[in-house]
Amino acid sequence: MPRDYKGIVKDNYYHVYNRGHNYQGIFIDSQDYFNLFKRLKILLSLSEHPGNKSHGKGNLRLQPLPKGSFDIIAYCLMPNHFHFVIKQNSNVAISTLINRLFTSYVKYFNLKYDRVGSIFQDTYKAKLVENDAYLSYLSAYIHNNPEEINSEYSSFGEYMNPNKTGICNTKLVLNMFDNNSALYKKFVINSKPLVEYIIEVQP
Repeated sequence: MPRDYKGIVKDNYYHVYNRGHNYQGIFIDSQDYFNLFKRLKILLSLSEHPGNKSHGKGNLRLQPLPKGSFDIIAYCLMPNHFHFVIKQNSNVAISTLINRLFTSYVKYFNLKYDRVGSIFQDTYKAKLVENDAYLSYLSAYIHNNPEEINSEYSSFGEYMNPNKTGICNTKLVLNMFDNNSALYKKFVINSKPLVEYIIEVQP
């Protein structure tokens, strides 16, 4: 069932996350990651809609949301869970983006792997990011999720090369580090022992 976040409002930032049912995989191979990113880009109006062309099994039917409705600040896709930091820029709710994205992805996943039902343990969580300091450590926490921080399935690469076209708005976080990617990388690496504690104790 969709989660009703009455407190989610325009201009706020949220940590959105979920994991697979019984910690099972939600991304099995590279095609799965690709298909999630493809759907996200369509919804964010960052790529041309492919219409109803076949993509593997089934058709991709997604209507893009108004361009600029959201900024993706950071993300990481792991085999059995995901993290996003999202800024809501309009009155289009984050729930609209997340529900459309993962409803479409679950349909793709179930068709590909010949299964039925939800692949997630519960409805997703959306936690308010209340200040810039927490946002910086949250981004470090997300980028430290993979064993190697330069995972192709996280936004860390976009932070290291902010001039490259991607799905993230890296400006807010990098501004905290004088727009210096090397300083940000050092922060991410050095904060690894602290970030899990900081994230856990945040109310």
